[in-house]
Amino acid sequence: MTPDLPLYFITAALYLLLGVRVWAALHAENTRAAKEVGRDGLVRALILGAWGIHGWVLHNALLGDVPLDLSLGHSLSLIAWVTVAMYWIVSFRYRLGVLQPIILLLAALMVLSPLLLPTDKQVTYSGMLAFKVHLVVSLMAYGLFAIAALHAMLMGIMERRLHDHDKRLFWLGEMPSLVAMDSLLFQMILMGFLLLTATLASGVFFSEALFGKPLPFNHKVIFSFISWLIYGGLLAGRQVWGVRGRRAARWTMAGFVMLLVAYVGSKFVLEVILHRG
Repeated sequence: MTPDLPLYFITAALYLLLGVRVWAALHAENTRAAKEVGRDGLVRALILGAWGIHGWVLHNALLGDVPLDLSLGHSLSLIAWVTVAMYWIVSFRYRLGVLQPIILLLAALMVLSPLLLPTDKQVTYSGMLAFKVHLVVSLMAYGLFAIAALHAMLMGIMERRLHDHDKRLFWLGEMPSLVAMDSLLFQMILMGFLLLTATLASGVFFSEALFGKPLPFNHKVIFSFISWLIYGGLLAGRQVWGVRGRRAARWTMAGFVMLLVAYVGSKFVLEVILHRG
């Protein structure tokens, strides 16, 4: 039994309760309550507190013993931790409506993933500076693209609400205009693309430093590069053809799916299905 087991459940419970609280406020008949929930200082502080506990749990699980353990469960928890941090920063500038409880509820599930999935995939080269840089940059890219993907899904739903006048979609809460959401989406894609570029570049240097040869051309690299091409093409399409709206949202989702297949998908097959490290 891990010493931090109670903290896993405390963190998940905090994320869950905060997510439910925000969701309930978005459904409130009092429209002022729905407008103010995203700006509630207490909610922000509690999210930051849950995030801090989550970080402490990850620190103890990953860095308590050497070498680093980057199994699927811990990797999912790490990505969730970075995603919450990215959302928390973005939310100061933009009112994101239902995106807030979605991220919190997903984080509540991901916190518990190390308890549900196989662990003990130790990385013997975790002390190398090149690997640390590569890991931090890649996690930032994953977190940002995760929010962009959820954002793109909401854009598609909002377009449906606008075109079909579907009042059943009131649960989205107050959101920015589609124009503002489209602009924010491409800001996130641009930043994520730069981080993904740095991830691939640092991976090359990391491979050279560790193995004395360039980055191996395996499934992880192939799908990551496909994702890079998708996002790069989307940014180019924005400038040349003015790509936006549903088309941009679909390609954003496609790029994120490629990233999931590249890392999380391959880990799931190896560790859960094939039971290989």
